[in-house]
Amino acid sequence: MVFGVFAGITWALETVVLGIALSMSPFVKTEQAIFLAPFVSTFLHDLFSALWACLYNGVRGNLKNVWAALKTKSGKFVMLAALIGGPVGMTGYVLAIKYLGSAVGAVASSIYPAIGAILAYFVLKEKMQWYRWVLLAVTILGVCGLNMSADIKVDNILLGALGALMCAFGWGTEAVILAKSMKDPSVKQEYALQIRQSTSALVYGIVLLPILKGWGFTVSLFTDHTGWLIPTIALAALFATVSYLCYYNSISRIGASKSMALNITYAAWAVVFSIIILRDTSLLKPLPILCVIVVIACGLFAAADVKEIFGKKGKG
Repeated sequence: MVFGVFAGITWALETVVLGIALSMSPFVKTEQAIFLAPFVSTFLHDLFSALWACLYNGVRGNLKNVWAALKTKSGKFVMLAALIGGPVGMTGYVLAIKYLGSAVGAVASSIYPAIGAILAYFVLKEKMQWYRWVLLAVTILGVCGLNMSADIKVDNILLGALGALMCAFGWGTEAVILAKSMKDPSVKQEYALQIRQSTSALVYGIVLLPILKGWGFTVSLFTDHTGWLIPTIALAALFATVSYLCYYNSISRIGASKSMALNITYAAWAVVFSIIILRDTSLLKPLPILCVIVVIACGLFAAADVKEIFGKKGKG
């Protein structure tokens, strides 16, 4: 559960930092830049994350094991999860952040645990007690309350909503596939992360960017004077890499549905970091603060099996 909570905290940091990058001038100066920003930023995000994961695995001497894991059936399913969670889920997430803002984008896309929990129930046979369904529903309502309670500028609600739905479907499905794949002892969490991020970056670079004619713009971000844009995206990718490692650890230890209930708390943490880092005082109101507390508290309890906790205490 600690891994799951820390995954949410670090993903909230990633959300705020990536939102800062998307607001920088290279991504908003022309119509082409505005159109390509979600796709190019996602490609760079996953590319840098793959490099961070490669550094992590390289230092630990795991690169040979990653290659071996890739050849297994479970490794290939991780690649499938990458296609659904990356090009579909992550693109939707960036669209939500870009058109709804960092805080609201995180909030709108956080309905994915509901989709993932339903899939986990049918595919993985993970038990979901009635009170956990209720707490998950209350958590999502708290997330919706955050969305409605703040006076935040929304650039395009239709594109933002489309992005949130893509994200919810992509991430919910991805978590279930990963949970199934990581039951194979040859596919450890850090190996799965390396395969996931590398696959996503390759699909973006080889398929999506050429189709969108976005390589020229992407290269210009490195050759032109774009200031702190690339380092900012690299920093967001670092937070994302730490978050994924914690999230995958949580999934392998307590299951997909519980881990998603914990990870959803990133919506509340994103609001906290928006206040601290972005000085967004519009969120300092009673209702947003109450919703933050509800999301974090109910997310924690939705991941806990109360009967197991109290049952073990009683037997002791």
